[in-house]
Amino acid sequence: MSELAPKSPRESAVVMTQMILPSDANAVNTAFGGKVMEWIDVCAAVAAQRHCRQVVVTASMDDLHFHAPIKVGWTVTLQSRVIAAFRTSMEVGVTVTAENPLTGEKHIATSALLTFVAITADGKRLPVPPLKLETEQEREAFREAEQRRKERLSRKQTSLAWQRILAPDVVG
Repeated sequence: MSELAPKSPRESAVVMTQMILPSDANAVNTAFGGKVMEWIDVCAAVAAQRHCRQVVVTASMDDLHFHAPIKVGWTVTLQSRVIAAFRTSMEVGVTVTAENPLTGEKHIATSALLTFVAITADGKRLPVPPLKLETEQEREAFREAEQRRKERLSRKQTSLAWQRILAPDVVG
């Protein structure tokens, strides 16, 4: 197989905008977390697909933080891009900025890191292009992603106790 050409993280950048409507809200009239998570997943998937030009699936969502509520009627801007590329997986960062449309006030409302895997139509993993890291900030983000990946992979083998409590007949 030929070597895949490195790609700049900028090539994967995605910006999405949504308005928080009453159907997107929870009981206290702020954005329902699950709806924001859906938007994060879509925004990150587009970035991952732009990077590898393959079908991708979400493998994990880490460091999901709801920093501040988003009120009905406000707009949100989601920004994502690939932070790290490994053999068949990519880490994508997403920020969600909330904006009061009447005042222009903005703040980070949510942030998350997601891992995507490129796959074939029958579910086999595919290699992804490496990242062409162009700035010190990109190199530092990549180093942090490598460390998170090591931690995530080591946790994968040791974090089954809680699953055994909830699904004892399924988890061995």
